[in-house]
Amino acid sequence: MTQIRDGFSGAVGNTPLIRLPKLSAAIGREILGKAEFLNPGGSVKDRAALGIIEDFERRGLLRPGGIVVEGTAGNTGIGLTLAGNARGYRTIIVMPDDQAPEKYGLLRTYGADLRVVPAAPYTNDANYYHEARRIAESTPGAVWANQFENTVNRDTHERTTGPEIVAQTGGTLAAFVAAAGTGGTIAGTGRALHAHDPAIRVVLCDPYGSALYHYVKDGELRAEGDSNAEGIGIKRLTANFAGARIDDAVRVDDETMVDMAHWLLHEEGLFVGGSAALNVAGAARYAATLPAGSRVVTVLCDGGDRYRSRLYDAGWLAENGLRVRSTDLSFL
Repeated sequence: MTQIRDGFSGAVGNTPLIRLPKLSAAIGREILGKAEFLNPGGSVKDRAALGIIEDFERRGLLRPGGIVVEGTAGNTGIGLTLAGNARGYRTIIVMPDDQAPEKYGLLRTYGADLRVVPAAPYTNDANYYHEARRIAESTPGAVWANQFENTVNRDTHERTTGPEIVAQTGGTLAAFVAAAGTGGTIAGTGRALHAHDPAIRVVLCDPYGSALYHYVKDGELRAEGDSNAEGIGIKRLTANFAGARIDDAVRVDDETMVDMAHWLLHEEGLFVGGSAALNVAGAARYAATLPAGSRVVTVLCDGGDRYRSRLYDAGWLAENGLRVRSTDLSFL
């Protein structure tokens, strides 16, 4: 039966759930990835971007010709820009200068007014988040998406991503494993999964340099080490993550993220970004602690094309002390 979807908005969500057959066979547990890279803007952030814009419209805060401002590592800005193009809005996107160059290029191609600022900690008033807020406050007709603290982000995943996973699995899964940047995906999806079955484990997959692993484990926001992962990991508690029931946490280092990204490309034929690779590694490690045959779902956040100059470039990897260590799964 043919299904026609209406424009950008109609194409967001209802992404496939992909079984990773070689990985599942190797560990004796079923690993399923929610293929969010198949959203029209190429990432899971399309969901929050569209949900936030629709909420502004419902509240009468955004009208044709209006301006949407956001500070982002890239993907939310891409989603907002494309949704804005489709609905008659301009976008001003603020990004730190330490992200993959492919994202800057895409945003400029899509027509965003891109403002790149020096990378700075959140505690520094020059941080891209604070700069976006200032621009929104000083620009007539502008709204600030504020994806970190705007809980429409979390609510959108509770309304869409979680129920989709329940429907696609028949409601039978042992765990959902995902990283957190804003916290919206794991908190909202987890809320929907827990409402369906409280026994489903919702597990944070955190990179080094983030404080959320220890927050889940012992209630203390404490970061260790550092990571080159983009768009995930955070040192503060956002409104989207606050109050979420997260049952456990695993941590994955950059070396394992790189190994898994290349393994997925060459063994499963999936070209994904670093956060997706980190999620799959975390899902596999957590699945190994569960009974044989358990089903674990994770998020394939975005595709690998916007990281070709980094995650898939031998020169960049070497400059950052990284390399592809293994062509098998020994890195797990």
